[in-house]
Amino acid sequence: MTVLAESDQFARELRRWRARRRFSQLDLAIRADTTQRHLSFLEQGRSRPGRAMVVRLAESLELSLRERNELLLAAGYAPVYAESSLDAPELGPVREALERILDGHMPYPAVVVRPYGELAAANAAFDVLTEGAAPALLEPPVNVLRLALHPDGMARRVANLAEWGRHITGSLRAQAWQSPDRRLEELIAELDGYLPGQDPSAAHLGFAVPLRLRVPEGELRLITTLTSFATAVDVTLSELRLEAFLPADESTAAILGARRSTERTASAEDVPEALPG
Repeated sequence: MTVLAESDQFARELRRWRARRRFSQLDLAIRADTTQRHLSFLEQGRSRPGRAMVVRLAESLELSLRERNELLLAAGYAPVYAESSLDAPELGPVREALERILDGHMPYPAVVVRPYGELAAANAAFDVLTEGAAPALLEPPVNVLRLALHPDGMARRVANLAEWGRHITGSLRAQAWQSPDRRLEELIAELDGYLPGQDPSAAHLGFAVPLRLRVPEGELRLITTLTSFATAVDVTLSELRLEAFLPADESTAAILGARRSTERTASAEDVPEALPG
């Protein structure tokens, strides 16, 4: 199935992405199993690619599934990769798997996040991150990035805000460089505005930047892991990220463990609904 597209739109997009990836024509031709001559004709608009060639080029350029669909549209083809609602029946096994992971990570916080930091789900330990946050920051859809760095959110309790916050914005900048996005750039600018100046003497663990979060029981030191669905062929699924917080010392593990022993179940009003659509 094909759709209408500007005759030179694909050529412009192909040149733009190749320049963004800093590939020569020969580099990309080898990656896509074609010739430099053919690639040159495609970039000049002198040849029209087949759908399989567009998919190969998109894969070779390491585009996200959403970006691959956009390149297909630019070439006049319908998108190949579906974009399902998270509550769609076909994603039922995914929802169940994520819920098991979230529950299994207790008593430590874990969240499932959509693009731009939008919260999709969280386990009961998420409340340690939301304590004292302004109600406006907890209204759906919750943005976990804004919650983390906003002065009315977690920021007032983060002992190493400058260091930890710049770790977050640095990761977002790397993402924006890989996949340019005006909305993401605007979010980065907003988050930067919440951060104080960097202390050059700040120290951190040798293998990770911890979140040092003040709670009534003391200070938590947490490190994070990010998990994604590496083999996803659905746009929605490919964009989900599961962020799990792990204790960086015995004191943190003891505090979080003690919290859960006295609060075995969290109120449904205090924890976001699991995996809304």
